[in-house]
Amino acid sequence: MIPAPFAYRRAGSADEALSLAAEAGEDAKFLAGGHSLLPLMKLRFAVPEVLIDIGRIRDLSYIRDEGDTIAVGALTRHHDVEHSGLLARELPLLAHAAGCVGDPQVRHRGTIGGSLAHGDPASDLPAVVLALDATLVARGPSGSREIAAGDFFTGLFETALQPGELLTEIRIPKPADPAWSFQKFTKRAIDWAMVGVALQGDRVALVNMSAAPMRAAGVERALAAGASPEEAAAHAAEGTSPVSDINASAAYREHLARVLVARALAEAATRP
Repeated sequence: MIPAPFAYRRAGSADEALSLAAEAGEDAKFLAGGHSLLPLMKLRFAVPEVLIDIGRIRDLSYIRDEGDTIAVGALTRHHDVEHSGLLARELPLLAHAAGCVGDPQVRHRGTIGGSLAHGDPASDLPAVVLALDATLVARGPSGSREIAAGDFFTGLFETALQPGELLTEIRIPKPADPAWSFQKFTKRAIDWAMVGVALQGDRVALVNMSAAPMRAAGVERALAAGASPEEAAAHAAEGTSPVSDINASAAYREHLARVLVARALAEAATRP
C-alpha cells in the first residue's frame, strides 16, 4: 500500500516542532521512529497532510534519576530503555518490557513516546506505564501539562493529547513494592500480544483486553480484600471487552487474561 501525499518537515528542537505543528494545524502528525504511524498511513487509516519529523531531537532522549522518580525522554529508543542500568535497578519492569517490543530493528528505531502516543491497546508499554502509575508530560501552545497514565489513554488509538501537543517526558515514581512481572502470549515473539499483563506491586494492567489500555480493576480489588493470588486471578477478565479476531476469540482472550495474571502474581511473589 502507498500512503497519500504529504508534506515533510524536520524539526531540530521541541520548540521548532511545536511551531511547525501550530503552522500546519490539525492535519499534522509528529513522526518519531515511524513504526506506529507509517503502517497506518500505508493502509490510509491515517492521512496526515504534514509529517513533522522529530526523530533527531536529541534533548528528548534521556533517562534520569530525579530522586523519587525516574524521568524518561519521550524520544528514548526502546533499545536504550531495555539496556539502561538505571532502569534495570529502579524500574526493571520497564526495562524488561522494552526488550519484548517487536524485534531488534523496531527496538533500535521505535521510541517509548511514540508507542504511548499511538494509544494502541495491543502495545506492551501502555500497560506498563499504567502498572507503574506514571505521569506523562505534554507540551503545546499553552505550555506544559502533566497527565496521569490512567487518564492518558481514552480509546482505540486515542489519547488525551490535544492537537499540536507533543509528548515530551514520562515520569515514573520509584516503586515502594519491588514485586513485578511482565507476561504476554503471542504466536511469534515479534507479534503483538494476544493478551499481556504488566504487574508492579498491587497494580495490574492488561494488554489487548479492551479498546484502550486498562488496569485489571477486579484483580486489584480482590488483592486488596485479601484474596489469594489464584482467587484474584479469577477476576482478570472482569470489566474487559476483548475482541474476537483471526488470532483469538474474546472468550479465549478472557481465559488467557486469567492464566497470565496468575503467572504474573506467582512470578512477582518470587521477587526479593
